[in-house]
Amino acid sequence: MSGPVIGGPVRGEPVTLLILGAGSRGQTYADYALHHPAEGVVVAVAEPDPVRRAAFAERHHLPPEQVFTDWRTALKHPKLADVAVIATQDADHVAPVEAAAALGYHLLLEKPMAPDEEGCRRIVTAAEHHGVMLGVCHVLRYTAYTQALKAVLDAGTIGEIVSVEHLEPVGYWHQAHSFVRGHWRNSQESSPMLLAKSCHDLDWLRYIVGLPCQRVSSFGSLKHFRREAQPPGAADRCLDCPPEIENACPYSAKRYYLGQLEAGNTDWPLNVITADLTLGGVTAALRDGPYGLCVYACDNDVVDHQVVGFEFPGGVTASFTMTAFTRARGRETRIFGTRGELYGDSQSIEVYDFLTGKTAVLDTAIASDGSILSGHGGGDDGLMAAFLAAVGQHDPGLILSGPQETLESHLMVFAAERARQSGQVVNVNAAEHRGGPLHAIIPD
Repeated sequence: MSGPVIGGPVRGEPVTLLILGAGSRGQTYADYALHHPAEGVVVAVAEPDPVRRAAFAERHHLPPEQVFTDWRTALKHPKLADVAVIATQDADHVAPVEAAAALGYHLLLEKPMAPDEEGCRRIVTAAEHHGVMLGVCHVLRYTAYTQALKAVLDAGTIGEIVSVEHLEPVGYWHQAHSFVRGHWRNSQESSPMLLAKSCHDLDWLRYIVGLPCQRVSSFGSLKHFRREAQPPGAADRCLDCPPEIENACPYSAKRYYLGQLEAGNTDWPLNVITADLTLGGVTAALRDGPYGLCVYACDNDVVDHQVVGFEFPGGVTASFTMTAFTRARGRETRIFGTRGELYGDSQSIEVYDFLTGKTAVLDTAIASDGSILSGHGGGDDGLMAAFLAAVGQHDPGLILSGPQETLESHLMVFAAERARQSGQVVNVNAAEHRGGPLHAIIPD
């Protein structure tokens, strides 16, 4: 930061939080405070959806004067809390960040920062100009798995990193839920797939390699979730589909969402499609809402598979594969060094030593697959613990996902999407591509 960080709470007192956007991610960060009241407490919320707003206010025992219909109303008041947690939609981050920073709020910002480079730079500038802390919710940096893997690399166990292979197995049902039927299905309404989903992974690669990326190439497309792939005779809504077709479809909304309800899971992703988590409420959402549409009859345009190549200083290379067509499991990584090879699957780490010919296995003891259902392998809690400690102790050094390095990883995303669109190798240059709204680029 360019100047001194302005104050937070009195040392030893819990950090107070204003939640701007009480959707799935806003609720996740707010719930951390419920479970760790000595670290943080939610004192106000802004949420346009009346049902979600009322439920959030009741859960956090907020008085009516601390409950607002939108972020603009909340930020017209004098400063209400130490921190503004900004969990609005992707394209609606810049304005609340700038307004909250001007009031002196420290900022916890859901990823991605913004759907274009200009917005990302404005966010960083606002935080630095007003001397407030900015943490971006790249939660994968904060998992026990990532920290253990980083420690192995930093100790020189496999020598110098030469190349990396990283896989994000999105999962067939997660792709259908979020990126075919859901909020992030259409790049004009949100952002391209690489930004909406995989900015986590490009940020993680930047963190693990420990170097700024120089050049990027990329290939990918929307291959499967298209009208021409719809089976003959299928209906545009799963509830209307003939049983012989619906029963044979792995992407059936009827089977998936009603199955979640029958299994007793009323959290994410079911709570995204409706606030009425009864059989009647879920059925009505499937009948009338976007989550009941056939995956071959949506207005989605984001890619369902993409490969990105990266070059870092010193000739270090990395490849990243994002694909929808997998079972649900954790991200997988192979790192090739001058003295050994490392494999990780978001929980366990295997290290092969060239000198001894032996393999050591480290289990990070996180009973999860690193997905959103498991709090990103503990990353959600790790992020909140680190950020609240940073504010409470007036120490921005505790934040692993601060403004400058996060900006770097977003520039990698923008460069990769330009490379995919142009079919060319693109330099990741801070002087390039100022301003153009990336969400206006429609994937193939």
